[in-house]
Amino acid sequence: MRIALLPIALIASSVAVTGLGAGAPVQGPGKEAPAPVEDDARAGEKHEARKWSPIGLSANDLSIATGQPSLVLMSKGSIHLPVWSLSGGTVGQSVAGLVTGLPSDCAAVKVEIVVTTTDAATDPSLEDVYRVHLSQMVEDAPVTDRYFLGAPVRTPLPTAPFHSRTILLESYYKVDPNAPLWVRIQREPGDPGDTFTRPTGLAMVKVTPLAAPAEPHVVQGASGYNSWPMLQAIGDKLVCVYSRGSKHTIDEDARAVYARTSTDGGKTWTPETSVANTPAYGEVEVGKGLDSAGAMLLWVRRIGKGEWHHDLYRTTDGVTFTLVTTPKLEVRPMQITDIFTVPTVGLMALWFAGDYGDKPTNAWGTVTSKDNGATWTQTTVESGLPKNQWPTEPSAVYLGDGKILAIARTETGPAQFQITSTDYGATWKRMPTNISDIMGSTASLILDAKTGLLSNYYYYRGKGFLRRRVVDPQQIFERPGRWPAPENVAIGSTSAWDSGNANATKIGSTHYISFYSGKAPDTAVLVSILPAPTAGK
Repeated sequence: MRIALLPIALIASSVAVTGLGAGAPVQGPGKEAPAPVEDDARAGEKHEARKWSPIGLSANDLSIATGQPSLVLMSKGSIHLPVWSLSGGTVGQSVAGLVTGLPSDCAAVKVEIVVTTTDAATDPSLEDVYRVHLSQMVEDAPVTDRYFLGAPVRTPLPTAPFHSRTILLESYYKVDPNAPLWVRIQREPGDPGDTFTRPTGLAMVKVTPLAAPAEPHVVQGASGYNSWPMLQAIGDKLVCVYSRGSKHTIDEDARAVYARTSTDGGKTWTPETSVANTPAYGEVEVGKGLDSAGAMLLWVRRIGKGEWHHDLYRTTDGVTFTLVTTPKLEVRPMQITDIFTVPTVGLMALWFAGDYGDKPTNAWGTVTSKDNGATWTQTTVESGLPKNQWPTEPSAVYLGDGKILAIARTETGPAQFQITSTDYGATWKRMPTNISDIMGSTASLILDAKTGLLSNYYYYRGKGFLRRRVVDPQQIFERPGRWPAPENVAIGSTSAWDSGNANATKIGSTHYISFYSGKAPDTAVLVSILPAPTAGK
């Protein structure tokens, strides 16, 4: 096996995708599949959408953008594959190409690359990292107006050389179909996740046109800063709790907590009712769940008069909320998050403390209740954490056999944290994931008992995407760097802090995800609806 450097003119101008293991057929630039099909990825709604075949850019359709990557011929026997050799040790190497002829009725594209290597040192314990730059030049708009820098994407190498991988670098980039799309692919050997120091070969870029996802339903769009929703199913009823103030603040007296319910799967909502509106206090819902009787529990953070409390409310109908307790805790949490049940323990929720700065107050742990929420016991797992090691706003699920898996937000990046326990929450292990398409992203997990699949919902702040990653939790429990690529399920505002905070629940085989979106001083609470994932999809 060898990598031979040949003049560009001698290299074949196309690559057979079947030899690369890419799966779906790839067409040349500007060609589209003629037959529309129905998009069945929306639950509870009739949503017609086009599906198109990818547009392929072979190595010969790309040219040097930065650095000095090499166009080489990767050969084995009678197979000669033109690839761009991207160094595993030299930072700043990238190649680019132009895509034209996008379908006139597409709304966005996803971008994948096909890479391979002939190096005998390839091994799944090693990873490489890539990212995409995307841009379009649109009439009467600044050149930089549609520039997009994708998040770094790291993936494990195959077990043997000359095996190809198809890597999703961006799941949704909104396009103007009438403008050429510039695509630049860059390897990131300077990223700590890029542990494979040998060159890799970029064989192809695949750009797939996409239809827009289904529109979310509006829960509350009245004037004001409607934000940070919590969504819980009580039987077949959805309960959406949210707070409204005048801006992105948590302690203003104007901020109070409200609720609405839906009995038709989130399409229509009852009039707003008040949950908590204490004079001289700002109140925000921060966690929800169910008690052993199936009633909804809700944590409300109450700040004012120099005081800071977490009040626990209970409701059986989503309309009338009764205060259960205001626990006295040794460590004051910033938030107590969603409640879940753990056998032998009772009710459990994760909390985190700190002020989003670098003070030694950054900590996290658990609160547990053996009496259905009447009293709570607080345990600190980690304290005195630097900001870059501080997991915040976690979501957790009980997997069985004493195993708990949580995903937590990171305040400085580069990726979400995964936190696991194998002993019913007595001890914990915290590790970084490969989920880097984030900015202040709050995760929300749903475990489907029927399929065993775990869905991680989060909002990519600043980019305006509600995303989902689906996995068999056993595959990533000990390997948090193996989360699969995301899919885009809804579009929202790109205003960085005026949108986000996904919170999910399910009824049967349908998932419901709440988030907020807009631009201060006015934001709306929305709910997206989609089917639970099934094996193989």
